[in-house]
Amino acid sequence: MADESEGARRPTVHEVAKEAGVSIATVSYVLADRALRPNGGRRYSVETATRVKAAAERLRYRPNPSAQAVRTGRTGVVQLSLHMLSDPWALAVADSVNAAAKARGLTTMILADGDWADALERQPTDVAFIDISPGTPDSPERLARLVERGQRLVVFSDTLEPDGFDVVRSAAVPGCYLAVGHLLQGHSRIGCLTSTSARHATGASRFTPYVELLGAAGLPVREEWIEEFTDSNESAYLAAAQLLSRPDRPSALYATTDFAALAAVNAAHRLGLRIPEDVAIIGVGNTVAGEHSDPTLSTVGPSDFYARVADIIVGKALAPTADDGRLHDFPWSLIVRASTAGEGEA
Repeated sequence: MADESEGARRPTVHEVAKEAGVSIATVSYVLADRALRPNGGRRYSVETATRVKAAAERLRYRPNPSAQAVRTGRTGVVQLSLHMLSDPWALAVADSVNAAAKARGLTTMILADGDWADALERQPTDVAFIDISPGTPDSPERLARLVERGQRLVVFSDTLEPDGFDVVRSAAVPGCYLAVGHLLQGHSRIGCLTSTSARHATGASRFTPYVELLGAAGLPVREEWIEEFTDSNESAYLAAAQLLSRPDRPSALYATTDFAALAAVNAAHRLGLRIPEDVAIIGVGNTVAGEHSDPTLSTVGPSDFYARVADIIVGKALAPTADDGRLHDFPWSLIVRASTAGEGEA
């Protein structure tokens, strides 16, 4: 039988309000960190907030998530649905959002299996960030159903438009032209480490600039210098090792993701190749992991992406009312680091 003694009983919001000498509503606003009214005025003073937090601490009060959700319509949860959890891009998004959410009293949950529609229909959250997986044709319909249910969404997509949800757009293909063009400034023997989905896409993809720019430079696209990988670090590493083990290996390597480029760096180290003297490597995505690799990874991508996306997601969760959705566009640029900074072999 559960212990019903006074010491084990959970303090209530009513007791915190009485201890602080304020209303229950004020306690709720303070602990939810909602200071502003819709008209821009303040619900409570800094002194009141300090008094409420001190009372909650003295009573060892912890909000009851279920009761709080019923009372406020908020869950205190930010959900992330990320296409590939081992990707440095996904890890950086998760780290940034978790830090921003924690600072505002929110909890971050990561969906492991990627089935975001069913998960959100069963358990709504204050906001969900969805990295749309390639080849998910029914995504607009599934998103529309969630919006109708009142679910707040931030969607990462190069093609969708805001429709009751925010869209984070960070179009990769224009940046990929910068990456291949950078290698062409010092190299004519350029290989490609490409995802299978990019290699066989029906439209323009991250593989397209490799074919087009080599052709424009009068260089052959050699099949033996192209290796494909799937959505795993192991697959990318094996593909890179296969390509860099060739006796006629290329002098530069364009990888269509940063995680594949980092796998190529590891494969080059294992094979005793110097970077960039023996092989120059460039990735796509501008991940934090690439910034701290050895050598640091040249790449293309948006600047200050992760902190800004975290602010968008947390801001959406805390907004007093829902809106029609906004487009947040992140243009890409070339970031030259040590992995391509040496002299290339023409």
